[in-house]
Amino acid sequence: MSLAPGATIGILGGGQLGRMLSVAASRLGYRSHVYEPGDAPAADVAHAHTRAGYEDMAALRAFAGSVDVVTFEFENVPANALDLIGALAPIRPGVEALAVSQDRLTEKTFLEGLGLGVAPFRDIPDLAALRAALDALGTPAILKTRRLGYDGKGQVRIDGPAAARDAFAEMAGADAILEGFVAFEREVSVIAARGPSGEVVCFDPGENVHAGGILRTTTVPAILSASLRTDAALLAGRILNALDYVGVMGVELFVTGNGLVVNEIAPRVHNSGHWTQLGCAVDQFEQHIRAVAGLPLGDGARHADVVMENLIGDDMDRLPDHLAAPGRQVHLYGKAETRAGRKMGHVNRLVGR
Repeated sequence: MSLAPGATIGILGGGQLGRMLSVAASRLGYRSHVYEPGDAPAADVAHAHTRAGYEDMAALRAFAGSVDVVTFEFENVPANALDLIGALAPIRPGVEALAVSQDRLTEKTFLEGLGLGVAPFRDIPDLAALRAALDALGTPAILKTRRLGYDGKGQVRIDGPAAARDAFAEMAGADAILEGFVAFEREVSVIAARGPSGEVVCFDPGENVHAGGILRTTTVPAILSASLRTDAALLAGRILNALDYVGVMGVELFVTGNGLVVNEIAPRVHNSGHWTQLGCAVDQFEQHIRAVAGLPLGDGARHADVVMENLIGDDMDRLPDHLAAPGRQVHLYGKAETRAGRKMGHVNRLVGR
């Protein structure tokens, strides 16, 4: 059953993704209520904003009682907060998707269990385990915290066994996982959506370029054969169905000589899907709202070739040029302070413009 116009969609997290979800909800006639412990760019455009911590049971209870469905813009919501909210309001996507994506070891094990290709990996509870894993997987390899890492944080590259001790020390006692090296030709991602009825729609794969662990650009269409495009959509659908997922998911992939390897999944709208705002009639944010509200999904067809470029830190100095150039669409996140490595906005531009 779909939500009627005027219903309220609760969003856990008030960053730029929550901001764009709130705008999409408004276009479809819904209100949004953002729950965010810190500064919330989404609060500028949301109908309501609760500023409270995830340990504030009274605030969580009041929030859940004020909305018709709850979704989220980031995956690291504490389990006890989700348990309380879930007793009072439906959560879409469900908590299983969060549990899988919150822990890299759980995620890799889940994906491998579906028969999908992943980087070779080992659990690293201690330094001895790291040394044994390096012997087994070789170097280079990447040591990562199992939880909370993003945009290149919480990980360190190991180029030889002698670096094991220092790399393990950088984990600062956090649970860790070692991932073996994957020789890939390019990185791509698929933005896929699944509705409550099981309907799955995928956007075209985009080709991603990272620098310093942060996404810089996504270009659509990606350089992929027709068979790999089909494979990317099919494997995304397999993941969504296995999780009984409702909403949009980002699936990051390595393209190798032996096919596609899943790097990671993100159970939410995704930075690499921002191109859909210019390239599709229904973008990823509206698609997510449609899914969690029980509306029919958009078809996801692409009508233009697009490059999405993140505006990070001093990239904001080029804002006047972007605004003056034809064929470009500027999205700013309403963040007052510009800092190195901070995503301030993004630009979608038609290819060749």
